[in-house]
Amino acid sequence: MDLDIDTVRVARTRADCVLRPGEVFLGGGTYLYSEPVPAGVSGLVDLTGMGWEPWSVDGAGLRVAGTCTLEQLVSGPGALGAHTGGPYRALGLVAPCVSALTLSSKVGRSATVGGNLALGLPAGSMVGLFVALDAVAVIWTSGVPTGSTDGSGAREVAVAELVTGAGVVDLAPGEVLREVRVPSAVLAQRTVLRRASLTSTGRTAAMVTGRAGDQGPTITVTASVAAALSLHARDHAAVDRWIDRMDSTGAWFEDVHGSREWRAAMTRRLAHEAFDELVGA
Repeated sequence: MDLDIDTVRVARTRADCVLRPGEVFLGGGTYLYSEPVPAGVSGLVDLTGMGWEPWSVDGAGLRVAGTCTLEQLVSGPGALGAHTGGPYRALGLVAPCVSALTLSSKVGRSATVGGNLALGLPAGSMVGLFVALDAVAVIWTSGVPTGSTDGSGAREVAVAELVTGAGVVDLAPGEVLREVRVPSAVLAQRTVLRRASLTSTGRTAAMVTGRAGDQGPTITVTASVAAALSLHARDHAAVDRWIDRMDSTGAWFEDVHGSREWRAAMTRRLAHEAFDELVGA
């Protein structure tokens, strides 16, 4: 790691989150520290100093802070979902989604939910997790609204619409992904995950998450496409038509971790498996 930067500031108030020229936000830093410093970046603003509660559950649902580490996500909400059939059944999806990242325990202690979402990488499994849970991202807009110190001046966007392409995220310069909210109605519903990679410990190349909602199963595809795609599936024929449309529109993402053709075939298989599990077949 060789970070050629001039300053590091620790943010402790909303006012500290106003970026100065050349600054970018720092969450866990596990990706930023592994890559060359982007051109023009001369300073970091560390969001972990904000002291946000990693997660909480109340009558409105689950809230996960942008600075919640993946380890905290598993030991908190993930543990709540470990009891099949309980009031937090849907959160059984947390641990396998984190495992899909094939990260070390050291990285898990530092990498954050907000960082994974904000990167917008196809293999970033926090997207598949929170889209399946019908979550909304709360984003602090840039600058400090007059008279505000507690995070007002925010907008909300469905996580399903947050990532719009490979590495392309609906975050304007200076905006902060404050938290992700999962509605209470979702928490007791059944969920499922299926994934594929070229090797047993390789990067996820196709991932399907799903939830058995009140209107029937919802299936979400990530990793094999540049941005999450979801379907309210009625039957296997509908799943096939959906995958066929992805074929016809060239939706498949391709890199060294999998060809378009292979990802398409794996996605089709995984989507059918997820549908079967959600309908209890």
